[in-house]
Amino acid sequence: MPVPPRPPAFLRRALLADAVFSGVAAIGFTFGAGTLATLFNLPEVLLRETGLFLIAYAALVGWLASRVLVPKALVLLVVIGNAAWTVASITLLLSGAVSPNLAGELMVVAQAIATGVFAELQYVGLRKSGSEVVA
Repeated sequence: MPVPPRPPAFLRRALLADAVFSGVAAIGFTFGAGTLATLFNLPEVLLRETGLFLIAYAALVGWLASRVLVPKALVLLVVIGNAAWTVASITLLLSGAVSPNLAGELMVVAQAIATGVFAELQYVGLRKSGSEVVA
């Protein structure tokens, strides 16, 4: 019985990197929300709820990275979600809804850039994979 092909390494690595990055952020935001709130002058509840969301997100993206056949629709949802996260992060800073200090602004911008890079890498990986390894 032939073994089905795995998604291209590029797409798997992009998904895995996103899962690791998001998992580390999830742990930090969830369990260190109080300390990070003080450090960045951001609302503790925002950081903690972001961390809780990222736990589920990291699990989903890690699961996708481990699949033999990658559901194209789910990867596209991840790409769109990452792009939306990037825009929402910058919008949050410009909205005046929060008043982070310089360290907080730099952290939000850095994670927005990283998330945008993941969106691009995943999109490129999805395009490179064609239809042969995605469901």
